[in-house]
Amino acid sequence: MTSRKPIAVGTDDSAQSQAAVLWAARRAHRAGLPLVILHVVDDRWVAEPYPWFGTLQKAGEELLKTAAGRLEGTVPITPDTELLTGSVGGSLAKYSKKTSMMVIGSGSGHFGGALADRALQVATAAKVPVAVVGTQDLEGRTGVVVGVDGSAEATQAVAFAAAEADREGDELTVVYAVNAPNPIVDAGLTPGALAEAIVDEERVVLSETVAGLKEDYPDLTVHQRLETERGAVDALVQAAAGARLLVVGSRGRGAFKRLLLGSTAHGVLRHLPCPTVITRTDETLSTI
Repeated sequence: MTSRKPIAVGTDDSAQSQAAVLWAARRAHRAGLPLVILHVVDDRWVAEPYPWFGTLQKAGEELLKTAAGRLEGTVPITPDTELLTGSVGGSLAKYSKKTSMMVIGSGSGHFGGALADRALQVATAAKVPVAVVGTQDLEGRTGVVVGVDGSAEATQAVAFAAAEADREGDELTVVYAVNAPNPIVDAGLTPGALAEAIVDEERVVLSETVAGLKEDYPDLTVHQRLETERGAVDALVQAAAGARLLVVGSRGRGAFKRLLLGSTAHGVLRHLPCPTVITRTDETLSTI
């Protein structure tokens, strides 16, 4: 074990948060890591310590106690709990520096999306891999899916996904979605031969991305999927529909590298097919 930093999970006692706490507890138990359950009391609008703020803190402490109590008899782990104050997304992202992984619920669909904005903030700003967990039934799910695009972030994601799949005895599916010219639609603009050449070139990129996995994980079954009919988000959501875990890099090789969370990761989180991990390139891979 290269890190004894805990796995941390944020909760607000929603159904998604309860699923995230259970998922984090099981993962921490398997990895032999400590578990910390966090709740944030949002004090951004408090200009001075109003009497009712203490009531919010007390309610938060009771919420944490309830969340920890639900694990009794379910997962053999004794979690620590910690009450934070500040903005929810910012506080959890800041706390992530103390952890090996941050786990959050997928949100309740407020603000018009499948992922609440605060969960998205954490996935954007955290300093470690972030797992986003929804309320999908995980019974019977198998396999790890990872999205790639030839970037350094994708290489990190593959390393994480391969270690995860090998450790849990799963098969690994590596998905690369490319925007190849359509030889019919683009007739007269892009010759069919060029379209085929582009696909062949990207197939090489996919092969190079998984090169070395057989040597590192001789018992790991790896499937390569080059997707030319769907965009990256649709391809990953479809591929991970029955998977145990989806892994994507925080950013890819798109035009907007200044963005903290790439468009593919952002899109996947808004259509969450299964527990999804967003990896980071500035973190050393650990056995979490």
